[in-house]
Amino acid sequence: MIKLIITDMDGTLLNDEHKIHPEFWEVEKKLRDKGIMFSVASGRQYYNLASKFEQLKGHMMFFAENGSYVVHKDKELYTDTMDREQANEFIKLGREAENCNLVLCGVNSAYAESDNDEFINEVSKYYHRLEIVEDLTKVDDKILKVTLCNFEGVEENTFPKFEKFKDDYKVAIASRIFIDIMSNTANKGNAIKGVQKELNISPEETMVFGDYLNDLEMMQNAKYSYAMKNAHPEIIKVSNYITKYDNNENGVVKTIREMGLLD
Repeated sequence: MIKLIITDMDGTLLNDEHKIHPEFWEVEKKLRDKGIMFSVASGRQYYNLASKFEQLKGHMMFFAENGSYVVHKDKELYTDTMDREQANEFIKLGREAENCNLVLCGVNSAYAESDNDEFINEVSKYYHRLEIVEDLTKVDDKILKVTLCNFEGVEENTFPKFEKFKDDYKVAIASRIFIDIMSNTANKGNAIKGVQKELNISPEETMVFGDYLNDLEMMQNAKYSYAMKNAHPEIIKVSNYITKYDNNENGVVKTIREMGLLD
């Protein structure tokens, strides 16, 4: 029996316009009534997620910042921070990288040095709290991750410059234009394992949905791991199932219905 459902947001629960299908709210209520916890695991900031699920945040669980910050019922459960000195090194390298802009993600807010309109408009979709500062290395906050944005594509243009750090840090391609660099233990999968242990829920009782490379570890911690029809090939490869419908076709909700979880 499924007890826990966890979904990624962008490219998964959200359509390409970053909207939640209206049918979701009814389905979440029915799942809750059956004792099934619905949660989201995203590279997005907690405050962004909480604003999107304002009416549910009093009982939902949020795996924010790729699992480095977990909140349940408005209470912080888990934080996996980065070493400040190393975060500053990534900031300096990011400044030197071609066509890159930086976001420093802290517990209290996200921070950016650039006020480029295209960049700010894009990152504002994911960070409800975003401060423009003069120097990211002087920010006073607990650091969760360093994010690099390259509109020309990160997998080909930016990742090769940071790949050498992947043995000591988690370097995750979060989308076509974003790379997240975090503590080596920070990922959605480790956060989910901790919650499964705390709630006495097994991988066999867990269903997850994802589409991109920052979902990799999450897919490995659930028997019912669903790659979205529109997912990256590597996510399709490691998942046990593939949805019939993509994120623009309400694929998460339709799959939950087809599984008979609401019956």
